[in-house]
Amino acid sequence: MNVQPLARLTAFTFALMATSALHAETLHLQLMTVPEWKAVYGRVEARNSVPARARIGGTVIDLKVTEGDSVGTGDVIATVKDDKIDFQIAAIDAQLLGLKASLDNAQSELSRGEELIKRGVTTAQRLDALRTQVDVVRNQIAAAEAQRSVYIEQGKEGDVLAPTSGKVLTVPVTRDAVIMAGETVATIGGGGFYLRLAIPERHADLLEEGASIEIDSGNGHESRGRLAKIYPEIDNGRVIADVEVGDLPTSFVNKRVLVRVPVGERNALFLPQAALKNRYGVDYVTIKAGEETTERAVVTAKPIRIHGQPMTEILTGLAAGDEIVLP
Repeated sequence: MNVQPLARLTAFTFALMATSALHAETLHLQLMTVPEWKAVYGRVEARNSVPARARIGGTVIDLKVTEGDSVGTGDVIATVKDDKIDFQIAAIDAQLLGLKASLDNAQSELSRGEELIKRGVTTAQRLDALRTQVDVVRNQIAAAEAQRSVYIEQGKEGDVLAPTSGKVLTVPVTRDAVIMAGETVATIGGGGFYLRLAIPERHADLLEEGASIEIDSGNGHESRGRLAKIYPEIDNGRVIADVEVGDLPTSFVNKRVLVRVPVGERNALFLPQAALKNRYGVDYVTIKAGEETTERAVVTAKPIRIHGQPMTEILTGLAAGDEIVLP
């Protein structure tokens, strides 16, 4: 058996390993200040929840929307009809016919009186009375026409209009239902959507407006938001806060979403995820002490990204100042 080639190969391999170890990059482990997160649930809410109310009482003869529909400001979402309005308009029309007949008669009497005054048969007092009668009938006609316009406008107010642009949240009425004036036909959620949080009051002093919020929308989708407003009133031991999110899911209003809120800071040790080696479910890190390197088992937390780089928090096994060999 030829031993010399194997010995030379082994020596070359050890030399190559020593050279690689000599030129390997190292990292001096230092404590990093990171936010302390508090996991709470937020609720997707509409910024404005405005009821669309009926302006007159009557029967709902047409209902154009249902829950989840999108509407614009001024869109007709339902029609309410009051049959009494048609009868009132018909009564005014009949009254106008009688008044117009009275006006024709009064004008005829006035014209006859003007001819008689020229002949000296009647008196000026009688002529003034005829003129007054004509004016009275004309004013009665004007009042009746104004009253008719009021009834026509009431009929137009049977259209229930959307008060704002947004999504229909609730529709508490059905077609052919009888409703009163001022009753809610639909509730419109508009003005955009935001995330409302209820955080335990012990964290109230640690919250800051403008802080970055981590949001888990489910299905592995994560996003970030901004703590826009903190309300000064504590409700049932909770601080109410609003979060603005650019890509907030709005398929379901009042949906609960898991949110992580920064409530302080802490010091922690982080390593690049590539520096870890996993064998049989145990994570190992290569440490350099002088000219020697050793492997040490560590306990890690969930990987995170810091400045776009995948990092892993070291819970136990390492200390600040350790020199880590990077691959």
